[in-house]
Amino acid sequence: MTMMGWAVLLVVVASMAGEAAGRFVVEKNSLRVTSPAGLRGVYECAIGNFGMPQYGGTMHGVVVYPKANKKACRSFDDFDLSFKPKPGGLPVFLLVDRGDCYFTTKGWNAQTAGAAAVLVADDRLEPLITMDSPESSGTDYIEKITVPSALVTKKFGDDLKKALENGDMVNVLLDWRESLPHPDERVEYEFWTNSNDECGAKCDMQMNFVRNFRGTAQVLEKRGYTQFTPHYITWYCPEAFVLSKQCRSQCINHGRYCAPDPEQDFNIGYDGKDVVLQNLIQICLFKVGNETHKPWVWWDYVHDFSIRCPMKEKKYTRECANGVIKSLGLDLERINKCVGDPEADEENPVLKAEQDAQIGQGSRGDVTILPTLVVNNKQYRGKLEKSAVLKAVCSGFEETTEPDDTFRGRVCECPIARGVKFVGDGYTHCEASGVGRCQINNGGCWKETKNGKTVSACSNEESKGCKCPPGFKGDGIKSCEDIDECKDKLFCQCKDCSCENTWGSYECSCGGSKVASSSVGWGFLWVIFFGLALAGIGAYAVYKYRLRSYMDSEIRAIMAQYMPLENQETPNQHRPVEHADI
Repeated sequence: MTMMGWAVLLVVVASMAGEAAGRFVVEKNSLRVTSPAGLRGVYECAIGNFGMPQYGGTMHGVVVYPKANKKACRSFDDFDLSFKPKPGGLPVFLLVDRGDCYFTTKGWNAQTAGAAAVLVADDRLEPLITMDSPESSGTDYIEKITVPSALVTKKFGDDLKKALENGDMVNVLLDWRESLPHPDERVEYEFWTNSNDECGAKCDMQMNFVRNFRGTAQVLEKRGYTQFTPHYITWYCPEAFVLSKQCRSQCINHGRYCAPDPEQDFNIGYDGKDVVLQNLIQICLFKVGNETHKPWVWWDYVHDFSIRCPMKEKKYTRECANGVIKSLGLDLERINKCVGDPEADEENPVLKAEQDAQIGQGSRGDVTILPTLVVNNKQYRGKLEKSAVLKAVCSGFEETTEPDDTFRGRVCECPIARGVKFVGDGYTHCEASGVGRCQINNGGCWKETKNGKTVSACSNEESKGCKCPPGFKGDGIKSCEDIDECKDKLFCQCKDCSCENTWGSYECSCGGSKVASSSVGWGFLWVIFFGLALAGIGAYAVYKYRLRSYMDSEIRAIMAQYMPLENQETPNQHRPVEHADI
C-alpha cells in the first residue's frame, strides 16, 4: 500500500471517529458490596467486551487481590497461585491492576487460575471505558475466555485493596439483570457485521456465530419472539480524495460508501468496494425477505455465501452471490433493483439508511466496533458466542412474557417440536432424539436420493446417532459412500461369475443368469447350502437307524419260532424243543 493510500484510509477513519467522539456509550452493570460495612453499597462497572457476562442473572463471590502478579500479565502457575475455591466456598472475583498487557490476557490468566470473574482496577482517574479485545494475531485464547470481566474506577479499586489489606472479607454481588432493557414480550436485536471473510480472527468469529446461532435465530423469529435486523458499517471518502485511486478502489457511488481494503493492499486481491457491494446485496436480500415475510432467510444466505463464495478461492463475486440467491428461491430481480447502480453519482437510499443507523439514538451509542450486537437498543458486551448471546436475548423479555423454554436468560431448555423431543443443554445445542427424530432434519444424519432410491443414515429404532446403512461406509453425518463389493472382492467370487456394483448393493450373474443380488452374497448362500447338506445327512442317518431296528425286530420274531433266544425265557427251560411237535 502506498503512503497516499494509508493517508486516505486514515483520514476516512479519523473523520468518522471524530464525528463519533463523545457518543460512544460504555455499557455497564451493577456491583453491590455487601461487606464490609464501610464499603457497603452499589457501584458501577464497565462490562468487558470478551468473556461471557451473565445477562439476566447475578453472581455472588468474594474479592481476592493476588500477592504477586498483580497485573495478571503472566500465568499464576509461575507464582504457584490458585484461586479455585474449596468445596463449599464462594467463587473468587480476582481484582487485578490495569496496565502492561491486554485486558484479555488478564482475563485468561485469571480464568486458568480458577477465578470466577475478573475485576480490573483502573490506574488513572477517568470515566469508565469499555475493555475490548485486541486485533493482533496470536490471541486464539480470547475465544476460550468464559468468565465475565468488568472495569472499576481507580478510587473504588483502591478502596477494595485497602479493605483487603485490613483483613476484611469483601463480599460482592455482580448484577446483570438490568444491563439490558426488557420492556415487553418481544426482543428486538441487531447484528452489525460485514461480508469480508479475510479480516482475521474477528471475521472467523462472526462466521462461527452465524453458523452456530442460525437455527436458534430462525426459530425465535418464526415464532414471533424476536425481531432481528442485520446492519453494515460503511464510511465515506473525504471530498478532496473522491477521484483518487485509493477512494475509487474502496468506495462505490463516487466515494459515498466505503470499506477498508480486505488485504490492506490496494494492488492485490479484492478491493473495499467489493466488500461494500456484497454488504449491500445482503442488506437488500434481508429487505426483500422481510417484505415477503421471510426475514430469517438472511441467515441461510450469509451462511451459504461464506461457504460457496470465499475470497481465498477467488469466488467473492456478484455472479456467485446471484447463484446463492437463486438456490434459495429468492427474487433476484427485486434484490438487484434494491442494489441499484454502484457506479452512479448519487445516494443509495439503503446504504444511506445504514449510515444514519450507525449514529446512536437514545441510550444507545454510536456503533464503532465490528462485530456489534444490540439488544433492545443497548449494545451487548461479551463473547460473540451462541450460548452467551442467547442468554442476553432471553434476558430482554419482560418478566412472565418470555417463551416457555426460557426464563430471563437463566434457563433455556430444548423444546418438543412436532412430537419429537429435543435433548441438549438448551444453550449450545439441541438435537432431536427418540422415535420420530428422523422426521426433523433427518436427525442431523446423511441422506441422499439417487435413481429414485432414497437412503438415510438415520434410524428411528435408535434414539440417537447416525450409522451408514448396509452397503455404505462413512461417518453417517457428513457422508456415506457406496461400498464396491465387486472391487473389494467381498462377494460373488465363484468361478465364471460376473459381479456388477450398484449403489448400495451389487448384482452377481453366472452364465448370463442373475443368481444373487443386494448385499446378501455368496457367503450367505454357502451357509444355506451346508445347512441343507447337514440336514440331509442327519435325516439319512435317522432313516438307516430306524430301518435297521425294524429289520432286527422282524428277524428276532422269526427266529423265536425255531429256537429260544438268549434273552427270551421259555416255560420249560429243562426240556429241549421237540421237533416232532412241528
